[in-house]
Amino acid sequence: MVQKNARILDVARAAGVSTATVSRALSNPDLLTEATRESVLAAIRSTGYRVNKAARTLRTRQAGAVLVLVPNLGNPFFSKILAGISERFGDEDTSVLIADTKDHATTGKYLVDYFLDSQIDGLICLDGALSENELQQFRENGVADKIVFACEWVHNAQLPSVRSDNIQGARLAVRHLYELGHTKIAHVTGPSDNVLTHARREGMLEERGRLGLPSRDEWIIRGDFSLESGRIAATKILGMQHRPTAVFCASDQVAFGLMSTLTAGGLRVPEDISVVGFDDIELSDFYVPSLTTIRQDRHALGTKAAALLLECIDLNKSAKTATDTPVFVDVELVVRQSSAPPTS
Repeated sequence: MVQKNARILDVARAAGVSTATVSRALSNPDLLTEATRESVLAAIRSTGYRVNKAARTLRTRQAGAVLVLVPNLGNPFFSKILAGISERFGDEDTSVLIADTKDHATTGKYLVDYFLDSQIDGLICLDGALSENELQQFRENGVADKIVFACEWVHNAQLPSVRSDNIQGARLAVRHLYELGHTKIAHVTGPSDNVLTHARREGMLEERGRLGLPSRDEWIIRGDFSLESGRIAATKILGMQHRPTAVFCASDQVAFGLMSTLTAGGLRVPEDISVVGFDDIELSDFYVPSLTTIRQDRHALGTKAAALLLECIDLNKSAKTATDTPVFVDVELVVRQSSAPPTS
């Protein structure tokens, strides 16, 4: 008989086992005999104890949940990626757990325990800062094949990933400024240890070299994807003797900080200096002037990462189809008001 607010004790009594056995059946069913598992499953059905979740855990040996690691939930860039992930897993009746890694360091053991305690079936990592030691813990515990990177990735990790074509995006940004007539193009980077930073800087350098554009060491300014790093970069540009006529920023947030400080310093955007960002977050279209930027299809990043993880954790597949070959999502240039031909 289904009981209102059934407890694990009610299940144990109905199955004629201990509460520890019920917990073990839900978290580590392989430790029990088939007869005991079936007895607990029948008790779950009869008492109504978390019927859908618990029954599926026993039937499919899956937790029905995935974990998403986000490097900074306060960054609006991640909103559409998370929406895409949630939408795709919603179709599978799978819960999505989110952990912010910015101020709460996640260790390899902490993440492995999520798997071993049957709290999650897989992991999507939007943070490329996992160490080799942490990755090795995943491999040693047999859960590395249930991890997918999205947006960011770990170099040489040999794990599935979904990422934007960052190199091509940087090329598009530099080419756009060149076609407007700019040759003196500066670049504000992301953090020095970030894979996106390296990819976008690589694309920028390749395109600048292909077009034969002049370069100066001070025109490559280190940033960290933040508004503050844009402000600092603008201060440096305002103090330069050989000032660039255009700036390609590694993120929209950097571009906003840059433009506001350049304007406060007496330079007009785009009349005196053009600015191009990267990401196309929502504010880009509403900022004054509106920001020319490289659009990432963030929703597609999320849905494709979720679909790839589903391939990894689908126990019904006769052969695993997931691959560590990166899945690339196209980018596009969005031209707005922050870029224009140079006036001198």
